[in-house]
Amino acid sequence: MKSALMKFLWWFEHRLELRKTIWPVMRHPIPRDLRTQVGWLYVFGSTAMTLFVLQIITGIGLGMVYVPSAGEAYESLEHINYEVELGWMLRAIHNWSANGMVVLVVVHMTQVFLMGAYKYPRELTWIIGVLLLLLTVGMAFTGQVLRWDADSYWGLGVGVAMIGRIPWIGPQLVELLMGGPTMGADTLSRFFALHVFIIPGILFVALGIHLYLVVRKGISEPPVPSEPVDPATYVEKYEEKLKTGDPFFPDVFLRDAVFIGLTLLVVVGLSAILGPKGPSAPPDPTLMQVEPLPDWYFLPLFAVLALSPPSLETAIILIAPVIIVAALFLVPIFSGKGQRSPRRRPVAVLAVILFLLCYCVLWQLGVQEPWSPHMSAWSGEPVPESMIKGRSPKQLQGAAILQEKTCRNCHALDGRGGQRGPDLTDVATRLTRDQLVRQVIQGGGNMPAYGKEMNRDEVDALVSFLETLKPDGYAAAESSVVTDRSD
Repeated sequence: MKSALMKFLWWFEHRLELRKTIWPVMRHPIPRDLRTQVGWLYVFGSTAMTLFVLQIITGIGLGMVYVPSAGEAYESLEHINYEVELGWMLRAIHNWSANGMVVLVVVHMTQVFLMGAYKYPRELTWIIGVLLLLLTVGMAFTGQVLRWDADSYWGLGVGVAMIGRIPWIGPQLVELLMGGPTMGADTLSRFFALHVFIIPGILFVALGIHLYLVVRKGISEPPVPSEPVDPATYVEKYEEKLKTGDPFFPDVFLRDAVFIGLTLLVVVGLSAILGPKGPSAPPDPTLMQVEPLPDWYFLPLFAVLALSPPSLETAIILIAPVIIVAALFLVPIFSGKGQRSPRRRPVAVLAVILFLLCYCVLWQLGVQEPWSPHMSAWSGEPVPESMIKGRSPKQLQGAAILQEKTCRNCHALDGRGGQRGPDLTDVATRLTRDQLVRQVIQGGGNMPAYGKEMNRDEVDALVSFLETLKPDGYAAAESSVVTDRSD
């Protein structure tokens, strides 16, 4: 049996000659320093590539069932989730591997930047890596559009609105992407082509070039403060290190394999526990009671656009991305030699820390959405028991009206609820009864008027409840108008 198997394998080997092509690549030398614990920082790139392959495999499976038609896409996803055998699991693995790929590509780029691995002679390797990052983001965005629910529909609207602001060619680009000036029947099929054929094709080519450069120019050794990069001597010193180095296979390969295996276990575990992403509400532009959100990696951009004043929107949309992308591409051009160690490059370390802080803060703002209603707040959060304990029947009626009229979409009680309007926990210390009545009936600011939505008794009950909302020991608000009693 063993002899027959060996003959079978040798039959392929004599025709493919893999030992002459792949084997030398697998055995290419790497610096011996990577055998230490520092070497675990070099596993993110290969793992991201593995998740990309997983994306391709699961995407092929989904493509056999998914219908890239504006009228049938939503129903086909529902069909995959609930009727296709293990279809929900296939979608979940596709979704979570996409999330993992985005995370690992960013982590890999950050590690390369901090280690100074983009410096001579690996400048082109970094530039192709930046291109791979942009293509990964493009895959993420087009994949979100293919979900074709309320989130993707409105997210696409925001995206093409940004593209439409590009001078001279903006409208033409929008029409090219959408098959017309507005979202129509051709829009989804074009994004399907982008997600399934165009972007993956470019990504495959870029990835091949990237791997070729990694093999030809070598994996950068861990940086040492006493060894700055000097183009005149670096190649000679690096080749000297490789003479005492180790082959990529088996030690480093096995370390990559261990991390890849753990990552795949996490992806499968998250898929089994949390399931796929969406689809949420149908992509119906007439449904205004939706709360569209982009996927988590686009939330900071969503927050920036939502919080920026209208006068700065165009500058942020058109100028900021160009500056950021140009800076990433030009990093090795202007900083291609010198120190690689993070200990000697405080500006680089501070730049990474600043980026992470800004991203996390903006992400949190994107999650909280303080500029828009929280549409599930009233149904998900009951009125705190301490606020209704010992209240009169009229005040209890007012608490019920507060929930029924969805006031908590925009207003919180005890910190729970929407954040578009002020927290009502202590509203009685800020507004008098007359002011509360006027605010409810007439509205003001971002608050709509409820004069035609509520009768006099409902307003009276609601205000009676609001008058009880003040901390113990605090006086109720009083009118600042002084009545003249001289006559």
